[in-house]
Amino acid sequence: MSTFLSGVAVLLSTLALGCSGYVAYEVFTLRQTLNATSTASNTIPTQAPSLTATTSPQATASPPSASATTSAISPGQFVQPAFGKKAEVELLSAKRIKDPETGNRDVVNLQMRIRRLATDGVVGSDIISVASTTARNPDTSVTYKGVALNRSTGSVSLFQVRPQASADAYIWLRVPDGINNLDIFVPDTAAFKNVPISF
Repeated sequence: MSTFLSGVAVLLSTLALGCSGYVAYEVFTLRQTLNATSTASNTIPTQAPSLTATTSPQATASPPSASATTSAISPGQFVQPAFGKKAEVELLSAKRIKDPETGNRDVVNLQMRIRRLATDGVVGSDIISVASTTARNPDTSVTYKGVALNRSTGSVSLFQVRPQASADAYIWLRVPDGINNLDIFVPDTAAFKNVPISF
């Protein structure tokens, strides 16, 4: 009888430990998503002053270029698979902003949403390094990198995102003023071609 009771006690202890681990995992995932969203939203106020500096270039640009500089990314327009079919990355916006340190308009704030699709087969090494995202001028093939590590959300681990859930991320890319379209390369994700930059 005592052996049975001790077995039940061990079983209940194991279940309690598993439940507490699951709860801790859910709290960690929620906190990471909230931090990413909060950090991305903190960059929005720096975009407001950008309108005055672009009046002159837009006035002298040809009609196709003018429409390209003001165009925004439509929902679902730029979606690519990541890690095969385990996830997908959607570009939410690519907006030119003013660098708060230099005052130059050579920064593009790229915001994205990373959605886990796979219910299994995702491992701890399935990490999208948002900070390593690069852009390329489709006309000259010149490559542009991130402004600094603290100007991105870093990395997003698919293992820590629940199936069908998503995490928002962003990176600031150093892109010279006057460039209106970019090819975007997010690590372990298919390339995004001819992405318009909005103001």
